[in-house]
Amino acid sequence: MARILLGVSGGIAAYKALELVRLADQAGHSVRVIQTPASRRFVGAASFEALTGAAVLSDEFERDPDRGAFPGQQPPEHTPLSHLELVANADVYIVAPASANTIAKLAHGLADNLLTTAALACRCPLLVAPAMNNNMYEHAATQENLRVLRERGVTVVGPDAGKLASKGEHGSGRLLEPAKLLEACERVLGARAGDDFAGVRVLVSAGGTREPIDAVRFIGNRSSGRMGFALAAAASARGAHVTVVAANVALPTPAGVTRRDVVSAADLQRACEEEFASSDVLLMAAAVADFRPLDPSTSKIKKSGRERLTLELEPTVDVLSTLAARRHAGQTLVGFAAEHGPSAVAYARVKLEQKGLDAVVANDISRTDTGFDVDHNEVLVLTRSRDVHLPHAPKERIAEGILDVVRELRSSTHGSGAAPAEPTGATVDADARAPRGQRLRAL
Repeated sequence: MARILLGVSGGIAAYKALELVRLADQAGHSVRVIQTPASRRFVGAASFEALTGAAVLSDEFERDPDRGAFPGQQPPEHTPLSHLELVANADVYIVAPASANTIAKLAHGLADNLLTTAALACRCPLLVAPAMNNNMYEHAATQENLRVLRERGVTVVGPDAGKLASKGEHGSGRLLEPAKLLEACERVLGARAGDDFAGVRVLVSAGGTREPIDAVRFIGNRSSGRMGFALAAAASARGAHVTVVAANVALPTPAGVTRRDVVSAADLQRACEEEFASSDVLLMAAAVADFRPLDPSTSKIKKSGRERLTLELEPTVDVLSTLAARRHAGQTLVGFAAEHGPSAVAYARVKLEQKGLDAVVANDISRTDTGFDVDHNEVLVLTRSRDVHLPHAPKERIAEGILDVVRELRSSTHGSGAAPAEPTGATVDADARAPRGQRLRAL
């Protein structure tokens, strides 16, 4: 099992770090804790020491009675420098919660406490889990600091959106739940099986765009983003570096996934174009509007004095076709076709050919038990060599099946010995395949 170094910075979410330690211990990992002085105002060192069975450190000049060793590890005979020895022994270092102040220090290389000093000396994977008020999190300075950390290879996990510490406050900035934090650590460590997407850069679009009619009304659709977020979570769990472009999605961000929120089709196009060139796989699951009002009002259109309101619509840019025209060698592109009724598969096949895609996921939205705004789905994944049927199941399971197809497409493209494809039009039930199909049935 792994040695996890946990850095706890000041904030009310520090209490969740206790649960992270408990879960890590239950999973068989050993944990050492570094606290900033501010964090001890929220959670005392004695609580962490009781759970870890090791001393908690806060100051660079504080003597470590365990001499940098983790529980179960033989300490050295000499007394080493704590900020060097702790990270040298750690398999992963996670800062949770990471306050805005600590994030700023990490981004700019400051080392004014043991937590930040250890981060500078860190050579193992470093994870940062932001937790703060939504106004602080959304501030341009914080977002820039997080961008800098990501560019340096730091894994930023979360935050979630939801109820915040201050009474009546709600928004982004809530620390990820401890189970997800542990999952992120294990994923980085490769402790979980099935990391067949390790190092692959996956871009996912999710949700439904909104095209403004006036200052308060819009044309939209019923997409909740559940399918896209299930894909993002599954790809991240299988080792991928995932960015999700979320159009009006009110779901928590999956652990380890970078999120970009957008509103309209034009917003989604810009975000996807910025991320596409550096991506290996595109999963275009968002329901993008085909039309938008030609001349939206900048104020609210009043009902009084009107017998009817006529809207003139213009087509939006076909985002997927635009991206497909810019693809480079080695990229795998998957589109989604939300169609209605018996012609759904035929329309999806046309989309596959016309847009030059590697696969299209056909989804019949005429059913009430699949498709938009429900937890289950049933799809047919069309490729140029075969069709794969994914029977009615939770969207998390459907996501795994789609990624199985993507893995096979990439193996075939890269010439790594993929299984020979069935003739065009052949249908394969994903539950009948082994060994991956066996794993899917167990989920």
